[in-house]
Order: sequence, then C-alpha cells, then structure tokens
Amino acid sequence: QVHLAESGGGLVQPGGSLRLSCAASGRSLSGDDMKWFRQAPGKEREFVARIWWNTGFTYYADSVKGRFTISRDSAKNTMDLQMNSLKPEDTAVYYCNFQSYWGQGTQVTVSS
Repeated sequence: QVHLAESGGGLVQPGGSLRLSCAASGRSLSGDDMKWFRQAPGKEREFVARIWWNTGFTYYADSVKGRFTISRDSAKNTMDLQMNSLKPEDTAVYYCNFQSYWGQGTQVTVSS
C-alpha cells in the first residue's frame, strides 16, 4: 500500500510560478517511476511529467517542456514539480501517481 499526498497548489497570475510536492509513504519507490498528471474541468486526465526513481531520468509532455521541472528526493520520498511561466491553460487539478496509486490532487489556477 502506498499513500500519496500532494501540496503546493494555489492561485497564480499568468507568467508566475508554483511548486507542487508529493509525499509518498508506505513502501519503497525504488525501481519504478512516479508521474504527475493533471485534469482540467471537462477534460480527461492527462500526463504531465515522469521521473525514474533510481536514475532521476525525466520525461515531459510537450505542453510543459521547458517550463516545468520534475525532481525527487529519495531520502525524503518526495517528488516535486516546479512550474514556471504558467499559462491559463495550465489550470487543473494536479495529481501524483505511482503504479496504481493516486493522490487526492491539488488545485492550480492560473488567472489574472
């Protein structure tokens, strides 16, 4: 069993930045990857970024590449998402994911 808890969402103006965090507990994350997804109102959940826990290798959706940075702290079992140059279309509930486990989500709203 894995418990995931996101934090760090909020309201930000276009062009601003936010940093999301996901805290994982329950078992080792070694040997697998963790992901961020997001879901905007009326849309399907979509992939944002992933990081391989052992190597730190990262991969991004084209829509966020160059603006978002995913990272992890293996000692703390946390994964972060640094979001810069935010756009209104980034507005969504952001979820962290590990295998079949999901967090409760954190709301990000980009609006002036």
